[in-house]
Amino acid sequence: MTDSKKILITGGTGSFGKALLKELLKNKKIERIVIYSRDELKQWELMQKYPESKYPNLRFFLGDVRDFNRLKRALENVNTVVHAAALKQVPAAEYNPMEFVKTNILGAENIIQACLDSKVNNVVALSTDKAAGPVNLYGATKLCADKLFTSANNIKGSRDIKFSTVRYGNVMGSRGSVIPFFLNKIKEKEKILPITTKDMTRFNISLSEGVNMVLWTLNNALGGEIYIPKIPSYKITDLAEAIGPNCEKKIIGIRPGEKIHEDLITSAESFSTIDIGNFYAILPNPEYHLNRHDKKFKICKKVPHDFQYNSGTNEHFLSIRELRILIKNNIDENFQPF
Repeated sequence: MTDSKKILITGGTGSFGKALLKELLKNKKIERIVIYSRDELKQWELMQKYPESKYPNLRFFLGDVRDFNRLKRALENVNTVVHAAALKQVPAAEYNPMEFVKTNILGAENIIQACLDSKVNNVVALSTDKAAGPVNLYGATKLCADKLFTSANNIKGSRDIKFSTVRYGNVMGSRGSVIPFFLNKIKEKEKILPITTKDMTRFNISLSEGVNMVLWTLNNALGGEIYIPKIPSYKITDLAEAIGPNCEKKIIGIRPGEKIHEDLITSAESFSTIDIGNFYAILPNPEYHLNRHDKKFKICKKVPHDFQYNSGTNEHFLSIRELRILIKNNIDENFQPF
């Protein structure tokens, strides 16, 4: 990240933001890191862990992505933005739709316009598998955000700036996700683990893998792409068995706006998708960007026109044993996998 020396992270006190911060602080070449978020308690807690006396290049800005003027102020002396701020809970989105629109869509537009008005030259936004073929409002708002960041490259004029997006699946251990939910049930001595449906599958990525992919994108994106990692899936029934083998698995039904399987690439997006080795890339202009990517990456080929990257038909599924090891290594070191 030789060019990314002054970085702002929106949603910097969330699971991803804290993991990215930990990694960035290892890089002595980075001159400035700004944590931008609206939760003062989480900021205070992070300040206790990273005091200014030991981390003079770290700054904390209270602010909301809905607030354009505050964003512009926070972006002073920043050349790189990682946009991780979002409202994410599917049921909450169904009940409070306009709040998700304000943060996930209008907030994304504020990021774009504030970056265009500042000296930022590299922006990477985090998306979600729920943005591919969305059936819930959360996914729809993230799809809109994806489109905004892709099209932002069309209005940059002569500015030296590029906007790209990273789209991946469930992050192990992220707030409100199923693995911590199951682990808490076990810690509370619950005898039942609720399962939405026995057929449900999800993609899986660790926080460290997500962070590494964003850092890779900062270094390699050309602008306008949506990058997707090649990651494994798991069956919800295998996850429940991995965490609570002695618990009853009770089927409770799918929640409003929930899919049985998730997509990272839909068949409709296959026409614009290329395979570049460890990742796929959805291109805004396939012919133009294919030539540019072909010059940059050793592997660069179009996927078949009927290609679909779906958690239910994924070639790689995690076993119960693999899930247990990942949980111990990435979420709870006290977890007894065997």
